[in-house]
Amino acid sequence: MPLTKEHATLPVFEQLPPHSSRDRQIAHIAEAARQIRIQDLKLVHHSGAGHIGGDFSAIDILATLYGAVLNISPETVDDPDRDRFILSKGHVAGAYYTTLAAFGFLPVEELATFLKPLSALNGHPNRNKVKGIEANTGPLGHGLPIAVGLALSAQLDVSRRRTYVLTGDGELQEGSNWEAMMAASQYELDRLTVIVDRNRLQQGATVRQTNDLDPLDAKAAAFGFAVVEVNGHDHGELYDVLSSVPFRPGKPTFVIAHTHKGHPISYMSNNVAWHHRVPSADEYQQALDELRSTPTTTGN
Repeated sequence: MPLTKEHATLPVFEQLPPHSSRDRQIAHIAEAARQIRIQDLKLVHHSGAGHIGGDFSAIDILATLYGAVLNISPETVDDPDRDRFILSKGHVAGAYYTTLAAFGFLPVEELATFLKPLSALNGHPNRNKVKGIEANTGPLGHGLPIAVGLALSAQLDVSRRRTYVLTGDGELQEGSNWEAMMAASQYELDRLTVIVDRNRLQQGATVRQTNDLDPLDAKAAAFGFAVVEVNGHDHGELYDVLSSVPFRPGKPTFVIAHTHKGHPISYMSNNVAWHHRVPSADEYQQALDELRSTPTTTGN
């Protein structure tokens, strides 16, 4: 069945006021993440394409950033002092579009056009077509260099705006990332935060089998970053870490978010087959039932 406006039923969330309690912020993020997963599942199933495994490993990070961390709103997308976010792993565009819709940057009904001919919502994000997207990404290894340029621009402007970039761990096999990290350290870009979706899987294999990154923490530290590790599905840990950067003045931050591809769906989680696969009718219904009945982790 094709994706239609009837399948775009995502509630719209707003960032809570900064003085809201931590418990309220985390509950808000958790519910947003659950609803984003439900809608993203519909997008992939009804469109017949997408990267649902990587979408689901990244959604808790996206919901935390847009729900409570980023200094940006639908009304301030052109404000020069807004925070910047770059989705370097651009193939999880479905999760990105759904997150933008969940927080009011994109009309929810527009999600029904996902991957259709001439749609603005194509397989990789395009800043010329969707308001709120900062950079065109898709070819891996491009987003982090762009983010370094944005962070350097903020430094030259003597601006307090922050730059966050989400990469995949398999993506870090691209040498352009490490060149960019050397520049970030050289220029002491402590308003830059790199978040690694560390699900340890990539297309067709594990990251270790393809080109092992370990010890990733030590490597990032050797490149001059302040390194922090979190449970990438724990909204409390994500909220505490992402809202507290920079951790060391003069150093960019490198957040290793330990995640599971396909989380929290029982048959998808940690299964490399779900890098690029579409749920069957039975699989779709099972995933929908699991998401509706079991809340995602909210943290401590």
